[in-house]
Amino acid sequence: MKLLRVGTAGAERPALLDADGVLRDLSGVVPDIDGALLADDVALGRIRTAAEAGELPALDADGLRVGPPVARIGKVVCIGLNYHDHARETGAEPPAEPVIFFKAADTVVGPHDTVLVPRGSVKTDWEVELAVVIGRTARYLGSGEEALAHVAGYAVAHDVSEREFQIERGGTWDKGKNCETFNPLGPWLVTADEVPDPQALGLKLWVNGELRQDGSTGDQIFSVAEVVRYVSQFMTLYPGDVINTGTPAGVALGMPEPKPFLRAGDVVELEIEGLGRQRQVFAAA
Repeated sequence: MKLLRVGTAGAERPALLDADGVLRDLSGVVPDIDGALLADDVALGRIRTAAEAGELPALDADGLRVGPPVARIGKVVCIGLNYHDHARETGAEPPAEPVIFFKAADTVVGPHDTVLVPRGSVKTDWEVELAVVIGRTARYLGSGEEALAHVAGYAVAHDVSEREFQIERGGTWDKGKNCETFNPLGPWLVTADEVPDPQALGLKLWVNGELRQDGSTGDQIFSVAEVVRYVSQFMTLYPGDVINTGTPAGVALGMPEPKPFLRAGDVVELEIEGLGRQRQVFAAA
């Protein structure tokens, strides 16, 4: 299933995109798409049954904002330097273990919402990423197979980053990762049954119409299954938590000088095979 949330920010309603591309209203079946729903097999079954029976009313998608596909996200766990080609372009050694950092849940916005270039920023950068959404509470998972059984679905994430804040201003990466609007998510949460192999997905990103990133999750240093298993050794993952699994080569940071960092007015578009497409206009904060 392709689950999404539509409407004005803070007042989104749950919806489903059917096989014919028609937007369907889920508000009569479930109250929202959040961790509680993703952990409830009975409620998910009601959605499937209603969809298959043709009982879901159509929504007029024209002019309707698409919000983040998951509400009330508990935490956004991010994996750094998780593609071989990205590590090479930045001159970094491939890590021996996954690099973990966090984004605050309030950085998450809709896939087409405006992204704000922070005040004083000169190095705002782009990163297309596969997001994993957790569907079952995960602690100390013992295998990759067990880890994938705890995944509710997948989505497109844009791990927007400010490289000066991240690298040159001291401390950890957090200052360059947690600026307002720095994690567009969606348009859909695609349930795990529709993604048989998360290591076989193409990722692309364009800046002002120019293709900048063109990679595959097959180039990940640590697979989705290993990332989920590994993270569960250090923290409990709850339904509705999100893991951003890293970005392929092609970011501004890895390009020759002068690096084409983002400015107000730039347009970034990104997509992952089968998971939908995002488009953001950047504006000054």
